[in-house]
Amino acid sequence: MSALLLSGAAFLAVPAFAQNAAAGGENAATGEEGLTEILVTAQRREERLQDVPVAITAANSEALAVARIENIANISNISPSIEFRASNISSSSANVVIRGLGTTGNSRTFEGAVGIFIDGVYRTRAASALQNFLDIDSLQVLRGPQGTLFGKNTSAGAVLVSSTAPDIGELTGNYELGYGSYNALDVKGAVNVPLGDVAALRVAALYTEDDGFVRDPNSGRRYNSLNAQAYKAQLLIEPSDDFSMRVIGDYSKTTGDCCYATVDYIDGPTQPLVDGLTLARGMKLPSKRLKDRQQVLSANSRQRIEDYGGTLLVDIGIGSGTLKSVTALREFNLAQIGADADFSGADIFELDETFKSQFFSQELTFNGEVEALNADYVFGLFYSDERLDMTRDLSWGTQGQTYMDALFGALNAPPGTAYAAPGQWAGERMRGNATSYAAFAHLNADISDKVSLIAGLRYSIEKKEGAFRNSFYRPQLNDAFRLLGVQPGPSYDVSTTDRALSGTAGVQFRPTDGAMIYLTYNRGFKAGGVNIDSNGGGTRLNNPAEFPGAVVLDPRFKPETVNAIELGAKLDYLDRRARTNIAFFYNDISDLQVAQFVGLQFTVLNAKSAETYGAEIESLFEITPGLTLGVDGIWLPRARYGTDPNLAAALSGQRFRYASKFAGNVSLSLDQPVTNDLGVTGRVQYQYSSSQFINTASSARRGGAGTMNANLGLKSEGGGWQIEGWIQNAFDKAYPTLSFNTPIQTGDENAYLSAPRTYGVTLRGSF
Repeated sequence: MSALLLSGAAFLAVPAFAQNAAAGGENAATGEEGLTEILVTAQRREERLQDVPVAITAANSEALAVARIENIANISNISPSIEFRASNISSSSANVVIRGLGTTGNSRTFEGAVGIFIDGVYRTRAASALQNFLDIDSLQVLRGPQGTLFGKNTSAGAVLVSSTAPDIGELTGNYELGYGSYNALDVKGAVNVPLGDVAALRVAALYTEDDGFVRDPNSGRRYNSLNAQAYKAQLLIEPSDDFSMRVIGDYSKTTGDCCYATVDYIDGPTQPLVDGLTLARGMKLPSKRLKDRQQVLSANSRQRIEDYGGTLLVDIGIGSGTLKSVTALREFNLAQIGADADFSGADIFELDETFKSQFFSQELTFNGEVEALNADYVFGLFYSDERLDMTRDLSWGTQGQTYMDALFGALNAPPGTAYAAPGQWAGERMRGNATSYAAFAHLNADISDKVSLIAGLRYSIEKKEGAFRNSFYRPQLNDAFRLLGVQPGPSYDVSTTDRALSGTAGVQFRPTDGAMIYLTYNRGFKAGGVNIDSNGGGTRLNNPAEFPGAVVLDPRFKPETVNAIELGAKLDYLDRRARTNIAFFYNDISDLQVAQFVGLQFTVLNAKSAETYGAEIESLFEITPGLTLGVDGIWLPRARYGTDPNLAAALSGQRFRYASKFAGNVSLSLDQPVTNDLGVTGRVQYQYSSSQFINTASSARRGGAGTMNANLGLKSEGGGWQIEGWIQNAFDKAYPTLSFNTPIQTGDENAYLSAPRTYGVTLRGSF
């Protein structure tokens, strides 16, 4: 455990950030000197973090700003236990992994194993939280299954994001202006306007852009650029202590030439051919050095994402309890036009893709107390309905025929054996529907001043539908994908229903003031579904329209379940100037869902069995009232699929993807007055994670990786303004974060890279 502390980890993701500015001084919650208390809502009521029998990482708005967490993409800055991955189509590939467990791979069907909740509303795709955080008050990450209070698709954990609520008290506002390398520009602001004595309006907006950091050595242009804007308006009406209504409307739009700029990571036998075709177009080849971050593409790959909706939050006091209602209606649209599907400078293969999600949810909860049992309880009902519409149109480029002639020529076939003339060769139409029903209850009972019991249960019903058909397929019998035996895949329209019990049971023990020990059992559940893809029902050989009598394969996959045991301790000591939280965890997983892209088709597998166990430690030390040391680490000795003949060889009996055996962060934070009017702020953080597998369809891996981040600034002691210079990845370390089998290039892999060294200056303030 000492190794954990030393290498270890982040500035205590939990308190290190949430207390960055106020680590010393009087504790607002207790009136005592020492580390500031943090309030969380992991059990659907406000509690001290140190009293909750759940491993939680929490950060307020100030902490998120200091760590430069502007969206979920770099969430690992606040805890090494959390990983985020996304590739070309964020609606299909954006995934959060906690303690090595989470949905991995690329599939438009998948909902994540880590539930994302924004203002209490479940988001079916992590991509919806990938946009820039706008006017966010707090972020909480609940590690481990959360199958009672947060329901389906939380078999690995949950992320809770809360907007800053309107304030009836006074007219206030805040702003942020930032500029950095790669022409990164960030502008944010919010205004709070009281409307009499019972209402308030809060309006916020942001604009951000950057040039991207992967460069074309021919033109000098940069790929993966970003241009985003977002708006949020909130109305709070609170006529009495027993009634509150809050309406939230938000809209965001992101555009750019995203996200097909990758680097060659593992060269396959076709790489010389691809290079030759690139040179034949008069283009230089990209550097093979990862640190140069170069790529050449033959298409613009224009992407547009829109995410918008409305939320109604109502709290009604009834007797000694509170009835809460959360109603949401949302839409998420993604369009990818002119995507360079061969990820190279050769003009082989292009596609256009769209994804549309329409989502409605309603949740009702009642919080109350049973004084005779000295207990708090929550009862709840949940309903949601999501409708998906998706398209994909595929075309051969100007060099597609040359490429296929060369491949089949290696088999001594004459030119033209495989037809790959320029133009569209397939059109795909897909749809899906997911309907959820759940009822749940959770109870905390104090048996004595030192002992409490926790129990919870949730019953869920999940109904999924999925359908695929080709709206168009080129008629040539020697079509290249026909000869390869892959497409056209069979049409299908199927449904599946899962019913599941999930829940929790545990005990807390408080031996002394400032110490809490807990032991919990949690059962997590992630719904099954339908693999909505052109090959979801099999290949061309399974298509009755191609081979009469062919049998369509079942595109459905099973739900996954997790049985988790956690033993933890939360300790405050040294007169509350030190805090250490430790958790030991074990997960036994059945039917773990894994998505794969195998170069020509997407698949979804269920690993019959899997297992993880390990330990986490989070510590924060107040060295002086203005200087704090944070140490945070996770040790994950086992995160492994069981031996299973139905799994690909790269997975059976092997370690999970994106699951390092050790990861840790260490930070030193400064917040020191120098005069009555000015203070100095600063922070240095080192992040490290050991080697890990990075492709669900191969054994590709990266080595250990470490990065250094730093901030230094001045601020007014009244809190009116702050200016800081910052640098991320100070030593410009380049390493792959995710690799994948390059389409129609057997044995070849491309990879997405870590962000390079970036630096800039930010001015923020309030009034």
